Amino acid sequence: MLNDAQIAQYHEDGYVVPDFRLDASTVEAIADLHARLLVQHPEFADYCPALLAYELGFLNYARDAQILEMVGQLIGDDFALWNCSFFAKPAGIGKRVPWHQDGEYWPIRPLATCSVWLAIDPSTRENGCLEVIPGSHKRAALLDHEHNASKELALPLELKEGEYDPASAVAIELEPGQISLHDVFLCHGSEPNRSSGPRRGMTMRFMPTSSVYDRSLPHHRQGESRLHMSNRTLYLMRGKDLSGRNDFAMHY
Repeated sequence: MLNDAQIAQYHEDGYVVPDFRLDASTVEAIADLHARLLVQHPEFADYCPALLAYELGFLNYARDAQILEMVGQLIGDDFALWNCSFFAKPAGIGKRVPWHQDGEYWPIRPLATCSVWLAIDPSTRENGCLEVIPGSHKRAALLDHEHNASKELALPLELKEGEYDPASAVAIELEPGQISLHDVFLCHGSEPNRSSGPRRGMTMRFMPTSSVYDRSLPHHRQGESRLHMSNRTLYLMRGKDLSGRNDFAMHY
């Protein structure tokens, strides 16, 4: 459970690193599941935006009771998992993630999500750990992004210069099994992995069910249908659907 100071930090800074760590055997099991996924889908060597569309086994880890308790402390008792993804920066060639806000990508209205970032390997400055700008979520608004088609980037949308202050960035270094939680409006990114070891992380995206996952909203990524935002499956994790409008049918 998060203590009062940690809950306050999340709301003040937009992120928190709790006193929590999954055991080594669970972390190893997630890594093995990801390795098996890459055998079938090597195109996801850097980034898989929709894990559950290809392997429902990852859902078991998103249902960890302690993680769900912490998410509930931050966004309320009624929430759903709407996606899991995997950021896997291979040793020496892992790509940079540009400065961005997650909500720029997502068809959720009103925009709200608590993201859980789970470290599979040590996540350090040397291998491109997550970096955040504390307090950048407070306006609860999306800042100006632009499309960047560089093949050196893991994601295509980047905050425009002047929208954020990189000098105020904080690096979130984690050991395997540790997690961080961050707000949908928080400005964040990460540097490339130039180290000799991998930097893998699994994300779990939880939204309060007072929000609606709107499948009709346009989305910039128009590739393979299984990866399209309109095809995400929602899983009710706690409570009920407060909006009465969310679709929990299978969409993969």
